[in-house]
Amino acid sequence: MIAWINFAFLIFSSLFLLYFYIKSVSPAALEKVYGPGAYARCGRYRVVAMVFEFITVINYVVYYFYPLPIPFPEAFPWSRWISIVIAAAILLPSGYLMVKGMIDAGAEAVAPKKEHKMYGGIYEKIRHPQAAGEVFLWWVVAFFLHSPFLVIVSFIYVPIFMMMCEAEEHDLVLRFGESYVDYHRRTGAYFPRRQRS
Repeated sequence: MIAWINFAFLIFSSLFLLYFYIKSVSPAALEKVYGPGAYARCGRYRVVAMVFEFITVINYVVYYFYPLPIPFPEAFPWSRWISIVIAAAILLPSGYLMVKGMIDAGAEAVAPKKEHKMYGGIYEKIRHPQAAGEVFLWWVVAFFLHSPFLVIVSFIYVPIFMMMCEAEEHDLVLRFGESYVDYHRRTGAYFPRRQRS
């Protein structure tokens, strides 16, 4: 029973993460409804999204102790140490991307501000370094927990993060106009775009 309740919470937490994160990256659109307070409101939505993300990580850990009673292997056929090495191999580049994106975004990584300008650093190469790194952290947790089922479940975060990035881009066009459209043309979303000669 605990296993099914935990899995239901994992799904609902993931959906609430998506919902509140999309709300948090829409300050320009929400400003038309709420006025200047929209940016502070979006900061609160971001905190709520992060809470649901944390709950989902907890659901992953609880799954380790209470796996679903389904005909699916509870562990990989290899040693737990191999899974930990795989987790570390994923964590190094994805963690770097996420942290570098957060540093280069500054305060905007947590709370959008109307006066914030478009930023440089890693964002000169890709538009969504935080998402490109963070989406792989689900596999880090899944491999660390040595769970094939959680590795499969982690694939649901690919479309979730893509939807979040698409919503953010829509609002960034409203915020920055043609300068963002031009930036969008010359940079890749998740991987650097090859320069045309």
